[in-house]
Amino acid sequence: MTTMRSATAATENEQSIVAEAEIRARLLSERYRDADTVQLLADMINGEYSGRIALVSSFGAEAAVLLHMVSQVDPATPVIFVNSGKLFGETLRYRDQLVERLGLNDVRTVGPEPDRVDQVDPDGVLWYGNPNMCCYIRKVEPLQRALEGFDAWITGRKGFQGGDREGLPVIEASDDGRLKVNPLAGWNKDALDAHFAEHDLPRHPLEADGFLSIGCMPCTDRVAPGEDARAGRWRGKSKTECGIHLPRANWKVMGID
Repeated sequence: MTTMRSATAATENEQSIVAEAEIRARLLSERYRDADTVQLLADMINGEYSGRIALVSSFGAEAAVLLHMVSQVDPATPVIFVNSGKLFGETLRYRDQLVERLGLNDVRTVGPEPDRVDQVDPDGVLWYGNPNMCCYIRKVEPLQRALEGFDAWITGRKGFQGGDREGLPVIEASDDGRLKVNPLAGWNKDALDAHFAEHDLPRHPLEADGFLSIGCMPCTDRVAPGEDARAGRWRGKSKTECGIHLPRANWKVMGID
């Protein structure tokens, strides 16, 4: 009986935390409805969540735009980079290039626990038979650990990428009580390209070879002319997201968490 009461109290506390986060997200969304992207970032990093916010970046095809803007606001902003152990070597070199170019001085590379990989993916081919579980141990779990101590995080998602990202709000609450800030939610491809050109930002080396959305090597394919930019991710599967943005409840339904 005591255990049941404790579980109920814990659930009610979690619901209260999420409800408070949702109210906070609505208030901030209204406050920054007309703010430009850099002003939004500046206020989030130096004001609303000073010392309690991080940028999570894949250092992928379009990542340089948001990294550049954050570096202009404060190059000491924590940047979390999840190295799944399955990334392209080009991505790792691109990360190093951008870090040096932009003067980012708090980039935190995190990855899966070796014991966890040995236990669940000893042969390194989990991505083929169970890509959701592969993403969970290699991306979701490491990011959860890295976000401890932060109350909010900045993502590089854009609404024009479609799928679950269509209609993406600029500020949203996640079901762990943290706020997610999506500064590029309303940007389109032309605006991104213009920012690259205006600030002479280097492109990801794989982009010229047809890789328009770049994740882990086994699950990233080239995109044919006319295809959606993310068509090469998990090609042939119903999966469209690695899962770091999925609610925790979704993972529990899949029996993973």
